[in-house]
Amino acid sequence: MKGFARVLICTGFLFFSACSQKTAVSDAPASVPYSLEELQKRTFHFFWDLADKQNYQVPDRYPRNNFSSIAATGFGLTAYCIGAEKGFISREEAAGRVLNTLKVLWNLPQGPESAGISGYKGLFYHFLNPGDAKRFKEVELSTIDTGLLMAGVLSAQSYFDQDNETEQEIRNVADALYRRVEWDWALNDRGLLSMGWHPEKGYIKAEWSGYNEAMILLVLAIGSPTHPIPAESWAKWCESYQWAAFQGEEHVNFSPLFGHQYSQMYIDFKGIADPYMREKGIDYFENSRRATIANRAYCLENPGNFEGYGPDEWGLTACDGPKWEAREWKGDTIRFMEYSARGASSLHIVDDGTIAPTAAGGSAPFAPEICLPVLEHLWNAYYNDLVGEYGFKDAFNRSYTFCEGCGNGWFDDDYLGIDQGPILIQTENYLSGLVWETMKKNPYIRNGLKSAGFTGGWLEDNETK
Repeated sequence: MKGFARVLICTGFLFFSACSQKTAVSDAPASVPYSLEELQKRTFHFFWDLADKQNYQVPDRYPRNNFSSIAATGFGLTAYCIGAEKGFISREEAAGRVLNTLKVLWNLPQGPESAGISGYKGLFYHFLNPGDAKRFKEVELSTIDTGLLMAGVLSAQSYFDQDNETEQEIRNVADALYRRVEWDWALNDRGLLSMGWHPEKGYIKAEWSGYNEAMILLVLAIGSPTHPIPAESWAKWCESYQWAAFQGEEHVNFSPLFGHQYSQMYIDFKGIADPYMREKGIDYFENSRRATIANRAYCLENPGNFEGYGPDEWGLTACDGPKWEAREWKGDTIRFMEYSARGASSLHIVDDGTIAPTAAGGSAPFAPEICLPVLEHLWNAYYNDLVGEYGFKDAFNRSYTFCEGCGNGWFDDDYLGIDQGPILIQTENYLSGLVWETMKKNPYIRNGLKSAGFTGGWLEDNETK
């Protein structure tokens, strides 16, 4: 239970999500043939269509829209770059949306007050109200969500590189937003970044250490020209890594797949390594490939004997679920969950039969031979219940049959912005490497990586400096 609780804390997304509605599985065939481009286009439109028309923040989930998510807004900024590159929208349309979003972020009120503000010290609150984009209830000032927002900000800064007024202003406002963040203010006396802060009670005791989704946060904080944390913070972060074999794959373990995906949505770790990985003889890209293979192997083994698990139907990560309740299932008691960080590694197993399309979609560049067939299978097998106008809904559980209308399983009604982002960004990294190549041009990313001790590969390529 201690390990399971740690995973829930590390997601940063648990506390304000709720159980989605349930729909029944239909036997009707898919009405739209599967293609990766169709999936990408629909997923892109989650961000393009649903961002607030006044403050441009992206909802945490849809169709329920209780608050926006600053991490989802960061993913949205990157999505607009992808949409322009692929011709879903024009470059001019994308640049206009990006600039409006950045201006709003810059002008949102910052301060130490507990209400009526959106951030403090350049960081932002995890969730913002849908109307005025100010702090939602008593959520935390979030370091990781600010990091993911800033990753999106910098992706826009580097993508919009043309010499015109709009794109110049994008670069300037993006630069100001990143430079304003006081990362060093969030560093605790142990030399680790706090997970956040509440004006009512101060810093969150939980801290970012060990391998998880926060690599991008560390790189951004170390690379800051205005408020950096010490370069030695990277070595401190690595001290609690858990290297072990799971399902025959030796790697630094973290149970939910999102922890292996989020940072690598923005940084191409192929061929570059820090001192820890140089000693192991691999890079973080290979580490995520092994974690993906192990996740699939666990699902194929299927110790819980859940319905549907198979070669093209697997994927455990943080996602929605049917309900918080214990039920008897094939002779065992299963604790079913709503939103939770499902996963499998040597550290712990959290599995209630719920599969999320973002697990395979977000790992597409690491192991396309096993991830891409999942997307096609889920589209074709469950189109009427799992696929909608914005691509894949968040999750499904074929084993949960304990409610009216779900005799063949539970299917989510909601899309989640933080799960839509990995599908779009990582499938595009698989196809073209667009986001990776864009971020390689960013001097703050390069400086953060080099200061943390990364060497090799594209970091040594003079042509990209």
